[in-house]
Parts: sequence; C-alpha cells; structure tokens
Amino acid sequence: MLEILAYILAFFAGFIMGLIGGGGSILTLPILVYLLGLNPIMATSYSLFIVGSTAFFGTLRRLKKQLIDFKVGILFAVPSVLTIIVVRRIVIPNLPDIFFQINDFSFTKELFIMLLFSIIMFLAGWSMIRSKPKLEESEALTLSISHFFAITTQAIGIGVLAGLVGAGGGFLIVPALVLLLKLPIKKAISTSLFIIAIQSIIGFFIGDFFKIEVDWTFLGIFTTASIVGVFTGISLSKKTSSKKLKNYFGYFTIVMALVILIEELFIQKL
Repeated sequence: MLEILAYILAFFAGFIMGLIGGGGSILTLPILVYLLGLNPIMATSYSLFIVGSTAFFGTLRRLKKQLIDFKVGILFAVPSVLTIIVVRRIVIPNLPDIFFQINDFSFTKELFIMLLFSIIMFLAGWSMIRSKPKLEESEALTLSISHFFAITTQAIGIGVLAGLVGAGGGFLIVPALVLLLKLPIKKAISTSLFIIAIQSIIGFFIGDFFKIEVDWTFLGIFTTASIVGVFTGISLSKKTSSKKLKNYFGYFTIVMALVILIEELFIQKL
C-alpha cells in the first residue's frame, strides 16, 4: 500500500518538475525517507537517479520547442557535475557518523543531511515568493567574463547541494537563469531540466553506482511514474501562469521544509 502511494507521489514530483523546471527532489527525498523508510544516504542516491532520469525525458520533450540554451546548460553542468562527484566520492564517505552527542541526543550524518535539505528548501521557497523576475520574453544577455564567473560559482554551489542531498537544484537554477542571464522563463525551465539531467545522472553513476545495491525493480517503477508526471506537467505548463506557479510552489516548499524540520527534531525523538 505504501509503495502504491509512493508511486502516486512520484508522479506528482515529476509533474512539478515539468511545470517549473525543478522541485522534483523536494518531494522525492521525503517520500523515500519518511514514507518508504530508506536510509537518507541511500535515498539521496536514488533521488539523483530518479530526478536525473525524469529531467532527461523532460528535456527530450522540450527539444521540439527549441527552448533549451545548450551553451548556458553546459557552462552550468560541467562545474556542477565535477562538484557532485567530489562530494559523493570524498566528502560524504568522510563525514563522521555522529557529529556530536548531548546526553541522549545524537547529531548524526543522516540528521545533518535532512536538516540541511529542509533549510535549503525553506530558503528556496522564500526566495521564490519574494523574487519578482521579469516573466516576459526577452533576449539573453551576451555572456561576459562576469557571467562566466557567476555561472561557475552558482553551479558549484548547486553541485554541493545535489551531492549532499540528492537534489537536482532546479528550484535554484531557474531563478538564477532568469535573474542573472535574463532568459525567458520558459527557456529557463527547459534549460534547467537539461542541467539537472546531466548533473544528476552522471553524479549517480560515477559517484554512487559502484558503491550501493540498487533495487532496480522499485527504482524503475518509481522513475517511470515520475517521467509520466513530467510529461503531464510540461503539457499543462503552456496553459498555466508561471508567476502563480512559482508562488504556489514557494509556499508548498516552505511547508515541506517545516514538516521535515519538525519530523527530524521532534517527532522521531518521541
């Protein structure tokens, strides 16, 4: 019964990604950890594969519309992928299992990952609500040295996020593309899917594939449900206001962040 519910929610996670070019991991990781009881380390690995595969098929769907800025996508993806590999292969294995302990309370590696995820979710949701990017069609700026530096810096930051918590980072990539490079919102969403696909899939296979046992049956069904969702989301995105979507999703992200925070700090300790 729980697996069926998980597959339904996987569809919804893909649906959100198709609509706004990111956010799949915001649902995927909590589903894997809280609903299905996976260890957060394993869940972040699965999340990379699920989110990356979903974004890949979403990218294929977007190719027909010629909405992907491949040059910007590659510039984002390369430093991000390299960062993910370093985080998954070097940083996470060397994190202590227990950071510190106070009486009966242990601040573990798993708790650190989930708390970091909730904090980033909250900040991303708040920025979505507060930011007022121009949503009309406009030409992207000619890439300058300052743009290259800004893209590389943000890509490394998103790579750290993706490596630690299995997030594609689309909820950060889309605002960056709109505000930094003045990409139209539809092109930013499509380019975000392309970036997520590259960094997440490569991050999974190079960073984790040879270190974990994968339940391919479960992962295949879950990912398929998410892919169906991303196709549905892309179809409906043409008829939906991008501004309203980002506001609604911003509030949803904040609520999910608070739920994870309460679950980790209070409910699990009862």
